[in-house]
Amino acid sequence: MTGNRITYRMADGVRVPGTWRHAFIRNFDHHLTDLFIYADGLIDCWGLVTLEEFEEKLRSGWVATELPEGAEASAFGLARWKFAEPQTWLTPEVLVAEIRDTIDQLNGRPDSTGRCLAAVDAFLADRTEEKRDAARDAYFAIPVTQRHYALGDMDRKDRPLQVLVAGPGGTTGRRPDEEVTQDEYDRALSYFEERAEWIAKGRSRVPADGPATAVAPAVHLYESYPLEPSDDPGTKALRNEYPAPVEVDGVTYPTVTHAYWALSVADPALREAVAAADSTFSARNLAADADRSEDWERRRTAVMTALLRAKFTRHPELARALLATDDATIVYGDSDSAFWGDDRGRGRNWTGRLLELVRSELACPIPSRPS
Repeated sequence: MTGNRITYRMADGVRVPGTWRHAFIRNFDHHLTDLFIYADGLIDCWGLVTLEEFEEKLRSGWVATELPEGAEASAFGLARWKFAEPQTWLTPEVLVAEIRDTIDQLNGRPDSTGRCLAAVDAFLADRTEEKRDAARDAYFAIPVTQRHYALGDMDRKDRPLQVLVAGPGGTTGRRPDEEVTQDEYDRALSYFEERAEWIAKGRSRVPADGPATAVAPAVHLYESYPLEPSDDPGTKALRNEYPAPVEVDGVTYPTVTHAYWALSVADPALREAVAAADSTFSARNLAADADRSEDWERRRTAVMTALLRAKFTRHPELARALLATDDATIVYGDSDSAFWGDDRGRGRNWTGRLLELVRSELACPIPSRPS
């Protein structure tokens, strides 16, 4: 399960998504480490290996699923200990099956659980023993550690699924000495019929205020530093460095960047120098080591919002360029700031978010007072 553990590696300039989980490496002692799994099927366990090479490391015991009594272990920089009455739920086969599922999930493909539920749907649509056998095989292909999560029902876990694939008179994996009764089987059928109705309703449900994700593809505003305005700048016009004068308190600044850095400094004389800088680089460099104006960190987002509003209000052609992005997520590149920029998915992307806010205001201006 990938959960929220999202990472990536770069391969030949391509970003390969991945995730990670804990594992023990046996290199003399046992070492608790992170096992990185990537969408292209490579696994980093103290070195990148293919899935087949990883299976060999499991067979050799170098990646350990057995934890011997009294064995020494460590977590780098954290602790050392000895195992006392260790218990583990993993076998080499289960760990490999879970990793295969993770690779499927990273690629947006159905994993073993998804394939099982698809086989169950096929059986419910055509209730033949052949289809039940296929559903049963798909159920047992789910790693044993993941089966009780298959239905997403933590009250009943996977019991209805066990009963359905066993059928009346059959036995389940967890109760091999008890036959499934007709009554229990009928309840399982009812469960899946109700579940299908619930899923169908969930898919057709539209949020009251519209979709949660953008319809238009994301717009990436990569760093660029044009010296002159263009007749057709495209999305470059949305950059703060784009030459589009803005006025604040009677002072005109050549770009949003000039205005932002000028307003950030406490010294009035330096503020004038920043405003008059011959480039956005110079403006930033002049302001970078200066004392910030009072309470700047709390005010800077409001200041940037006002500057962007001033820019797109004063320059209708730039407002049209912003509106042309429709409802796209705007990803703003800023190598100097993980606050203002996206920083390859690790930054807060405040500039992009504020551009989306101003775009929304331009699309439908809000009256100063509610009517």
